[in-house]
Amino acid sequence: MRGTKVATRALRFNASRKFATVTRPQGPSGLKINAERLWETLHETCKWGEAHRYGDDPKETGMARLTLNDDDARIRRWFANEVQNLGCSLSVDQMGNMFARRSGRLRSPAPMTAMGSHLDTQPRGGRYDGILGVVGAIEVLRTMKENNFETYYDVGVVNWTNEEGARFPKSMCSSGVWAGIIPIQDAWDLRDIHDQSVTLRSELERHGYLGDIACSSDPKSGYPLGAHFELHIEQGPILQETGRSIGIVQGAQGYRWLTLTVKGKDAHTGTTPLSARQDPLLAASRMIAASNDIAKRHNALASTGIIKVPSNASTNTVASEVTFTIDIRHPQDSTVHAVQKECLEAFSTIASQDGKGVSFEWTLDTDSPAVQFDRNCIASIQAAAESLVGPEKSMLMTSGAGHDSVNTSRHCPSAMIFVPCRDGVSHHPTEYCTPEDW
Repeated sequence: MRGTKVATRALRFNASRKFATVTRPQGPSGLKINAERLWETLHETCKWGEAHRYGDDPKETGMARLTLNDDDARIRRWFANEVQNLGCSLSVDQMGNMFARRSGRLRSPAPMTAMGSHLDTQPRGGRYDGILGVVGAIEVLRTMKENNFETYYDVGVVNWTNEEGARFPKSMCSSGVWAGIIPIQDAWDLRDIHDQSVTLRSELERHGYLGDIACSSDPKSGYPLGAHFELHIEQGPILQETGRSIGIVQGAQGYRWLTLTVKGKDAHTGTTPLSARQDPLLAASRMIAASNDIAKRHNALASTGIIKVPSNASTNTVASEVTFTIDIRHPQDSTVHAVQKECLEAFSTIASQDGKGVSFEWTLDTDSPAVQFDRNCIASIQAAAESLVGPEKSMLMTSGAGHDSVNTSRHCPSAMIFVPCRDGVSHHPTEYCTPEDW
């Protein structure tokens, strides 16, 4: 269970409020987690939201625990009971973020050093993305309690709301509100992608997770953090392919999410010649293909995850409107912006082609600039990893995905620990991480 042990030791090294002044880690804590218990806890809690069976073993299912659905409410109640039984105080802010705090020896009012991630999943997600980071952090607290281990300053766990952005379409949403990047009213007003009558706020209220603490890093009104560490599966194949056990994450690449709506005119497919059509689905398909070509030229990534047509569309009718998403990613923000600019220019050209053409409009849903994590956090993780597995089994990495640590890094020292996942598969039911690599 190497990754969680790294997290434990990183907390030991860096619990001081004057975190940024720490340049040399102290010695190992000597603690060892209960590996079997962590394994059982993770899979036991996955009963809330399990879906998409792919094998005969009871654990061979994926997950569909979307933000603030009934299963998410159940795992939240489990989290609350678990951390309170471990002697932690629990605070919930106005975005439903859950902060569990364990007092240190000094009983200092300084912000806690946190281990954080998320318990929500993709609609066809797996059992490890986000979940491992939260359940692993709870196992760290269990180990501390059993060994009467005290940090000098307070430590704890955070469960961030709507990290995936799958049900309410804005990723890293509540950590973004906490960081001051996303206005809270905008977040509250996000609509369920399948039921526009349901908002994120209405679901917070329904489940009792609209807390009374401001969702902010402001120490006067919100919940500041002294540091933030996040254990996570890599979600890519690099660690497995290079035979490494631990990735020391230096930062994350930038990305932007766009939603485009292409408008045409519905018409009979048998009686309307191609020259007279305004076909938004044809235009959208060309736009999606063009975005892929443009991304390739920049060595970037561009992907479409959602396509919507009106519910009254039919086989023998040209659709009246199509909505689709574009996700653009690259380690350099300038390249992300260049890909977006070229895509929109190409879309304008495509809109004028084929028959009478179409119109389109777009919105920028998420803008997550590239970040670099705190060098002292990185150094402490690197020293712990080298002590546990040796320098040949660990490596410095950049995250291809966004994580809550990207947002926390704006207000407190932050870093991430990656562990391998089988074949680099993530956001899929067969996502898997061996216990030996935790």
